[in-house]
Amino acid sequence: MAWKKASEELKALFDRALPGHAELERRQMFGYPAAFVNGNMMAGLHEERMVLRLSDEDRAALPGAKPFEPMKGRPMREYVVVPPALLAELPALRGWTEKAFRYAASLAPKAKKPAKRAAKKTSKKPAKKTSK
Repeated sequence: MAWKKASEELKALFDRALPGHAELERRQMFGYPAAFVNGNMMAGLHEERMVLRLSDEDRAALPGAKPFEPMKGRPMREYVVVPPALLAELPALRGWTEKAFRYAASLAPKAKKPAKRAAKKTSKKPAKKTSK
């Protein structure tokens, strides 16, 4: 089953809701906008949902938040789906993205993976037969 694209409205809201810290890195994750700090994902979009990575205490304190399951029965630990009511309250949403930023920043930085080397193209031509 193919995932649906996030709407332009949700993408714009995601951009407006993110904190303005210099350490915040924006990039794509599975084709959706996402935000990272020290290599750790702190927030992102998936289909028509916004997800945040929060501490245990913050996950419990976010009313209406549900665990994030990109695939049925496979929840991503520490991530919750932002309740639709919160998406309509930009100042409150910004407070929660700030909490997600602080939590992700408190985690150990992820080691950068070495750059992949371009594979050398080898000739697939069969070796020439020599006559004796």
